[in-house]
Amino acid sequence: MTQTLQPLALYIHWPFCLSRCPYCDFNAHVREVIPQQRFRHALRRELAWEAARLGRRPLRSIFFGGGTPSLMQPETVALLLEDARALFEIPNDLEVTLEANPTSIETSRLAALRDAGVNRVSIGIQSLEPEPLARLGRQHSAAQAIAALEIARELFPRVSFDLIYARPGQSLAAWRSELRRALDLVADHLSLYQLTIEPGTKFEALHRTGGIVLPDEDLAAALYDATAEEAARFGLLPYEISNYAKPGAESRHNLQYWRYGDYAGIGPGAHGRLTLDGRLVATRRHRAPEPWADRVERTGHGMTEEIALATEEVVREMLLMGLRLTEGVAEERFLARSGRTLASAIDADAFRHAAAAGYVTWHDGRLTATPEGRRRLDALLPYLVN
Repeated sequence: MTQTLQPLALYIHWPFCLSRCPYCDFNAHVREVIPQQRFRHALRRELAWEAARLGRRPLRSIFFGGGTPSLMQPETVALLLEDARALFEIPNDLEVTLEANPTSIETSRLAALRDAGVNRVSIGIQSLEPEPLARLGRQHSAAQAIAALEIARELFPRVSFDLIYARPGQSLAAWRSELRRALDLVADHLSLYQLTIEPGTKFEALHRTGGIVLPDEDLAAALYDATAEEAARFGLLPYEISNYAKPGAESRHNLQYWRYGDYAGIGPGAHGRLTLDGRLVATRRHRAPEPWADRVERTGHGMTEEIALATEEVVREMLLMGLRLTEGVAEERFLARSGRTLASAIDADAFRHAAAAGYVTWHDGRLTATPEGRRRLDALLPYLVN
């Protein structure tokens, strides 16, 4: 396949939030006044610069992430989508996802965002319980979360939502009840994330001093297992470690990441993996919003890093991403993308031991991690890779 025809996913990063959640280590920034016009112009300019060097590739999906992209003015979203349609080959069923939080200001924008061209919304609910919402530093109430889900269901053909589990003091029975209520509201796609303590966050300081105590590993595993059971009752299947969907409702954008396809990232701190001149390169934009905008205004882009990936890095990344998926890694695709056979990339003895332990399988040209293996993927991967 030629470079100009290599299918592409596009990620657009909006870095601003109403407040900083104490568990979050994402590239998110709080400003008293969000410079909407400046960042609209900068995003459009960087998109044009990126498209000029990529060529008119087929675009599979667009994802507005953050930060909190539902704080973007809908006009900004509409203009960026208009630009993308002019710059790339667009299918009739292009998936356009936007992340939103269920505060009143953001919920009030959902209809306008739909009219701008968004056809899939991912709502950061995190919990339907008042006490955990307050502990997590969320700016919405449980009632607002429910209202946002109900409004989104009326406006968008596809709706996803996020929940955080393994929270302090969480019991298995309470989690099942909360999950059932959420799935009853919108049963299409669910992203589930275990609460972890990330360096540099407020929760890290609290955890160090005993202000936060997370559930032990056994309870966390039980909460994870309960999620799959409850999701299955609503017809949602686990297609990736943290994601459940009805058949056909999987996130096409995230599948592009996990299947290790090309994706371009624009906006502050955005990453990309792109085929350029026959090489796979990793790209990164400047992380801080204002310096990124300065760079774009001077040069047309905010790129700070573009590195050709060595074969060993491609192998590791492709296995790390692909083994997160229930479908696993296809031998044919692995060879085409990395230039190595899958068998040559995997330590044979390590595979035999991992297979005997029930962590991996190799069948019909696919290397797959079992549910038990996916739980242990971070430890399993260094053991497997040759």
